[in-house]
Amino acid sequence: MFLKQFQAVIFDMDGLLLNTEQISLDTFLETCRIFDLEPEPEIYLRCVGTNDNKTREIILDAFGSNFPYDAMRKIWVEKYENQVQTHPNLVKSGAKDFLKFIADSSLKTALATSTNYQMAVTKLKKTELFPFFLAIVGGDQVKHSKPSPEIYLKAAQLIEVDPKDCLVLEDSDIGVSAAHHAGMFVIQIPDLKAPSPETRALGHQVFPSFKELRTFLKNETGTH
Repeated sequence: MFLKQFQAVIFDMDGLLLNTEQISLDTFLETCRIFDLEPEPEIYLRCVGTNDNKTREIILDAFGSNFPYDAMRKIWVEKYENQVQTHPNLVKSGAKDFLKFIADSSLKTALATSTNYQMAVTKLKKTELFPFFLAIVGGDQVKHSKPSPEIYLKAAQLIEVDPKDCLVLEDSDIGVSAAHHAGMFVIQIPDLKAPSPETRALGHQVFPSFKELRTFLKNETGTH
């Protein structure tokens, strides 16, 4: 009985539950062009799973310490938020059904996202996913960004569950690393980038979508 060994499931948000990483990448590339920069998707991919401070560090390292990051970020955020507000299919396929499945299993649920807390709440309310979570931890509520385990440890603390009794669902390598270092069991559903060999070496399970993961869990628990 796979789920029986856990007391809680902690979810990432962007790229896992929501189709927002592709939006963020597209608007990043658009913004780069405004600043006469050759768009480099790899630079963005290094930012996936990080909080604002780490993203700033990565971009300044790539474009130079004199790059007008604040001006660039303002345009990027405006483009991103506009796309998020108008996107017709923001929730990943199978995500809401999976959350209902977990709710029916009576496991506690929390969200641990590198996105700022208020923005996370806004997204979750817009997509009607907010009621599924007992606790939400945003990237601005911890000192250290993923791959530090801090955000996952804080989420577990808020729902009063020992880290070893938590199952984490992540899309990014950096998030998988954070959950692993928190001493939690982690399953990965990749989004924009396949797991690296180093991440694969952690030995965790990887599924292509919520549909396949839900089928696996149903077979393991004997539910229908």
